[in-house]
Amino acid sequence: MAAAAPTSAAAAPSPVSSCVGGGGVARLLLRSPARLPFASAATAARPRGRPPATALRAARAAPDLVEQSVNTIRFLAVDAVEKAQSGHPGLPMGCAPLGHVLFDEFLRFNPKNPAWFDRDRFVLSAGHGCMLQYALLHLAGYDSVTMDDLKAFRQWRSRTPGHPENFETPGVEVTTGPLGQGFANAVGLALAEKHLAARFNKTDLEIVDHYTYVIVGDGCQMEGVSHEAASLAGHWGLGKLIAFYDDNHISIDGDTDIAFTEDVLARYEALGWHTIWVQNGNTGYDDIRAAIKEAKGTKDKPTLIKVTTTIGFGSPNKANTYKVHGSALGSKEVEATRSNLRWLHKPFHVPDEVKRHWSHHIAEGAALEAEWNAKFAEYEKKYCQEAAELKSIISGELPSGWDNALTTYSPESPPDATRNLSQQCLNSLAIVLPGFIGGSADLASSNMTLLKMFGDFQRDSPEGRNIRFGVREHGMGAISNGIAVHSPGLIPYCATFFVFTDYMRAAIRLSALSDSRVIFVMTHDSIGLGEDGPTHQPVEQLFSLRAMPNTLMLRPADGNETSGAYKVAVLNSKRPSILALSRQKLPQLKGTSVDAVSKGGYTISDNSSGNKPDLILIATGSEVEIAEKAADELRKDGRTVRVVSLVCWELFEEQPEKYKESVLPSEVTSRISIEAGVTFGWEKYVGQKGRAIGIDRFGASAPAGKLYQELGLTVENVIAVAKTL
Repeated sequence: MAAAAPTSAAAAPSPVSSCVGGGGVARLLLRSPARLPFASAATAARPRGRPPATALRAARAAPDLVEQSVNTIRFLAVDAVEKAQSGHPGLPMGCAPLGHVLFDEFLRFNPKNPAWFDRDRFVLSAGHGCMLQYALLHLAGYDSVTMDDLKAFRQWRSRTPGHPENFETPGVEVTTGPLGQGFANAVGLALAEKHLAARFNKTDLEIVDHYTYVIVGDGCQMEGVSHEAASLAGHWGLGKLIAFYDDNHISIDGDTDIAFTEDVLARYEALGWHTIWVQNGNTGYDDIRAAIKEAKGTKDKPTLIKVTTTIGFGSPNKANTYKVHGSALGSKEVEATRSNLRWLHKPFHVPDEVKRHWSHHIAEGAALEAEWNAKFAEYEKKYCQEAAELKSIISGELPSGWDNALTTYSPESPPDATRNLSQQCLNSLAIVLPGFIGGSADLASSNMTLLKMFGDFQRDSPEGRNIRFGVREHGMGAISNGIAVHSPGLIPYCATFFVFTDYMRAAIRLSALSDSRVIFVMTHDSIGLGEDGPTHQPVEQLFSLRAMPNTLMLRPADGNETSGAYKVAVLNSKRPSILALSRQKLPQLKGTSVDAVSKGGYTISDNSSGNKPDLILIATGSEVEIAEKAADELRKDGRTVRVVSLVCWELFEEQPEKYKESVLPSEVTSRISIEAGVTFGWEKYVGQKGRAIGIDRFGASAPAGKLYQELGLTVENVIAVAKTL
């Protein structure tokens, strides 16, 4: 009996429910319609006769008020860092003019609904300067950053942590800190905007139309991940991505001349960016405005605006030195700075005129969203199906019956590599999940990750859903994080060889920290890849990624478990999933189950009774087959043997104790684990009296079968070890 074919496009559940009514009204099956970030009672459609939101934008603040606003931003940062006796005041003091102009005059957002879909996105890649962002969010009227929050900077359970965290502070788009990651996230955000605009905008109704802005520092520019992401952004022509380079020439060790003397603008021009230099970022407000306008007028390529600033501007003794980068000014220098900038106010003071001016963002933001809602209501009537798909992407609600698209298998189904079975899952899911998008780091034909029904995302075909990342694992992971946080219903996947998760660890960690659903498709999962040798054979990666909090590390054994792993990955919207997939063919096993994967570990065969087998064999991935064959031989000798597939440790640990006891009864101490990786960690499951069969060394270059034999991953060795227990 052959494996059931993946559900066809015609028979597959629709990504959205059908349009009904004469003119067509999109109706999406949502559990909680009120949660939609584009439709709330507080932001009703704009009444007839009301001017568009763009006409409601407040007049630019007078020069003296701009100066007051900029100094308010500076001293909120200075005072918060001083109170905490911890933080980085230098960047906020230098970037305050840029921050004021961008947030007050250009950025489109609704402070009372930070999740409004068509808002502009802002990322502070130089996350150590987060007090700049917190001060701006506070002035703009975000409820997430009150004055009490500013005073609690860097304190326990504060909404103003030491680096921006999207899960702590509404209004913060991405979690930044490791330099360069935020910049790459911004590339992902801009990619998502361009992709959705290409898919859903109509000539008469542009329903997706927003910019992504990001501030990067010298450190971000030095990190390799930013170069990878910048190269892709230029290749893709992300015209709505505008990056500000805070060119202050200072890093922790001192002047950047000691290690960083390249021509950054020339590099970005070579990467396909438009570049602008604002030479006076301290007081050149008109120059900053003109640069942003020029950048917004450049549609065919991203723009880097180099803004030369003075770190710690206004500090008489510490400005333009590393001393203001990462520590409080100190009380004496704070007073000297107040005097120097004529800021004769108590700590955390916001002048009334500054409050009054910034308050326009509350009404303006509500009007912007109401205007968009009215446009979307018109769009929904005219373009029913597209509106329903976009709603699914915006809300994150999964279409009813989506998981029916995943294939199930029987023991009669032909053996296959789980990387090939993974490709069937990817292509089935892309049909039923409108936000499913992704690609590989130049290994699509080896990772088996190509979506066959969809084209490539490219400069001139951004509607495509295959992303060609090139050989850029660092950038790929971070860009995928940006896609994931753009909209709840965007589900990005990215792929490479499992051993190269080492290149992606920072991005994977930030996926986990940020509650981001990114699916990391990692093939060539063991020594089973064979002749490429130890540089390509992962041995420690499985356990090292199991050690990462809020991460699911799944290693399926066959087709059913591969389908189950994808079901788990899609359903877990608040954490990433890593799928370790085989290069070599594996049989479809008798006892595996799509649904049982959600338990993390389960019994696939057992000839005992009363939950008391003589021996328990525990395995993952390709070694489950070895465990099953060894069990069959041992049973011929009269032993009762249970085989457990422990496909995902994290999910198993989340099960009730009663369930875990039913799978691994504590009374049974004769246990053997079999896994083609380091044995470190397996003592948790085999106990002191059990044995772990694995590879506590690097691999070697040889055919896969020879490697398994030489390194003891054989039925014969399992039987020999079992006889010692």
